[in-house]
Amino acid sequence: MTEPDRTTDSTPASPDDTAALLRRWHAGDREALHELVQRDLPWIRARVRQRLGEGLRQHGDTDDFLHEAVLDILAWTPRFIANDREVFRRMVTRIVENTLRGQAEFYARMRRDRARIADSDCVLELDARQRTDTTPSQHAARHEEEAWLRLAMDLLDPDDRDVIVCREWRGESFGEIGQRLGVPENTARMRFSRAVGRLATQVEALRRGVV
Repeated sequence: MTEPDRTTDSTPASPDDTAALLRRWHAGDREALHELVQRDLPWIRARVRQRLGEGLRQHGDTDDFLHEAVLDILAWTPRFIANDREVFRRMVTRIVENTLRGQAEFYARMRRDRARIADSDCVLELDARQRTDTTPSQHAARHEEEAWLRLAMDLLDPDDRDVIVCREWRGESFGEIGQRLGVPENTARMRFSRAVGRLATQVEALRRGVV
């Protein structure tokens, strides 16, 4: 789960148009996506700099880099509706941080999967009060489940995400994972089991609108 953010925001209070902008973007309005990024990029930049420090500066011009990174990430992240600006900013910041930690193989796979999931009309409602659990068909339900899972993986702690990637994406044995982590095979198996449990918890939290 993501931790509460304490980064200050000195911008004047205004009606929260996050959900409306996200719906416009999902309907094909590219300008809405740019408006979201321009609105929240300063907050996201400050938070990422605070968390990653030197790791971020290795990417050169961080202003331009982060702007393009956020646009790219939102283009292939499963479509979601966040009715709260703080929820949106925390989610995007966490995904940016995980991307910058070097999970190139994992995120390349996620980009490839995005095209398949994009064929459905699935949009994930993070506000449980406005979301229904009905789906028009088993096919749509499967796409929705995949989207929840992918979004939860994007938000999972790096250590948990890495062991799932090694096992499920790379097909490594627990012996190989143990060697990679420098732990016995049984310990690797236990870490994987715990990571899968946390992934399930993250999926359920997202379904309830908790980020």
